[in-house]
Amino acid sequence: MRPALLVAAIAALLLSACNQAAAPPATAPSAAAKSAAPTLLLAAVDLRTLQPSTLSSGPVVTGSVQPERRADLRAEVAAVVLQVLKDNGEAVRAGDLLVRLDDTAIRDSLTSAEEAVRASSQAFEQSERQVQRLKTLQQQGMTSLQALEDAEVRRNNAQSDLVAAKSRVVSARQQLQRTGVRAPFDGIVSERKASAGDTVQVGKELLKVIDPRSMRFEGLVSADRSQELKVGQNVSFRVNGYTQGDFSGRLRRIDAAANATTRQVAVIVDFVDAAKAPRVAGLFAEGRVETGSTQALMVAESALVRAGDAASVWRVEGATVRKVAVRLGDRDARSGEVPVLAGLAVGDRILRNPGSALVDGQKVEFAAATAADAASAPPAFAASK
Repeated sequence: MRPALLVAAIAALLLSACNQAAAPPATAPSAAAKSAAPTLLLAAVDLRTLQPSTLSSGPVVTGSVQPERRADLRAEVAAVVLQVLKDNGEAVRAGDLLVRLDDTAIRDSLTSAEEAVRASSQAFEQSERQVQRLKTLQQQGMTSLQALEDAEVRRNNAQSDLVAAKSRVVSARQQLQRTGVRAPFDGIVSERKASAGDTVQVGKELLKVIDPRSMRFEGLVSADRSQELKVGQNVSFRVNGYTQGDFSGRLRRIDAAANATTRQVAVIVDFVDAAKAPRVAGLFAEGRVETGSTQALMVAESALVRAGDAASVWRVEGATVRKVAVRLGDRDARSGEVPVLAGLAVGDRILRNPGSALVDGQKVEFAAATAADAASAPPAFAASK
């Protein structure tokens, strides 16, 4: 009985080994899996044909669009706000009255100062006449020299009082003018910080006025790459909220000192075409100072399939789709795309938004382009035959 059991066990082991040898690898898609996969239906918007693009190399600059001409209008006298004539977004002309402050107390001070000028003027004229009379009498020997000198002292004091009174009049008139806050240049009110009835002290901010025609890019560059910067270099950058493409600028100014906290250097970039510059201040902008440029194949992040450090794309080859491993460079901060260093060639067609259920070698069909396809580019979808 034991020899028979041993022979049966050996036979079972040999049968199991043969079955394992005949089974295909689990990782490679079988021909049955490929044939079972549905045909992929693609539209023109699902594909991207790779062409060389200019990849700028240089320091990344981030910041915001700000006006060069801007004014923070503050109260120059302590008073109550009577009226605010302009609101946010309203256009103003140079000299327009924007805020009117209560001037009652200042007008009273002006009236008092003017009365003091009249009184001081009369006192001075009277003392001057007295001096002239004493001079005549002193020449005739009818008065003493001491009396003449005392009269001259009184005249000089009256003259000093007159000068001081006139100075108070000038000061009161200046204060009266400051109760009306006016626009310093043509522009737009960007921020209103006061309302009628507010009690404001000297230095209190009332309004902000900007000139939207003087926009510029105020950015920051890492101090590690500041040695690459030169005045006059070209800068390409995008502005948040503007999708028409990159803006072109020129480096105008580089700060001589880096920020002690962020270790970044501030730069000023002028728009090459000021007429196309945004008219809204404070928009975020990001770009690159063009210290050099190369030609590269660029792909969007949505076209990449990442698995750890490895990356791949789905390339259409004839009537099938293949998964191709690629080697990537550093992401372009300006466009958000990634350069392909190896794995693809000019003219290759890749899927813009590959799905997760694709199979290497899967069949594809091409649908006619429609208006709806042109308006949006959804991920490639499958249609069963």
